[in-house]
Amino acid sequence: MSRLTTARLTLTPTSPDDYDDLVALWSDEAFTRFIAPGGRSSEEVWMRLLRDIGQWSVRGYGNWTVRLAETGDYVGSVGALDFKRVLEPAFDAPEMGWGIAPRFHGTGMAIEALEAALGWCDTELKAPRTVCMIDPGNAPSLLLAARTGFREYARTTYKTKPVILFERPVGATA
Repeated sequence: MSRLTTARLTLTPTSPDDYDDLVALWSDEAFTRFIAPGGRSSEEVWMRLLRDIGQWSVRGYGNWTVRLAETGDYVGSVGALDFKRVLEPAFDAPEMGWGIAPRFHGTGMAIEALEAALGWCDTELKAPRTVCMIDPGNAPSLLLAARTGFREYARTTYKTKPVILFERPVGATA
């Protein structure tokens, strides 16, 4: 499992030590409004944490916890994932996901973390492309995807909600 660093951030594979920070994040409506309206219970967060740890064990990639390099403060997560989503068209590449705590919105940390993860994917996974799924109303994530080289390739529904599917060829930039 890989540790990544940037000028301001440290990215480490998700671990049980992240649980309390994750519970706080997933109970913040400003964070969950597009991905899990109403938040997640501590039990659901624990199951997500175990899932994220399992991704690394089974697939060799997964979510990284993003922290400030200087203080260790929790910023959020970014990762390459394989959720085996029931989706049409089906994902056929590693799925990128990201979530930054609202107090860090507008600081450039989301793009810094995502670029680090994408760089790792480009060199280590060697997948021809990565994909992501975004709620059409999530303007900040739509902008972040565009700024990191993702381009729309389909509109569909996932669990009855409209979503936009994006792809990014290896090495792509905005």
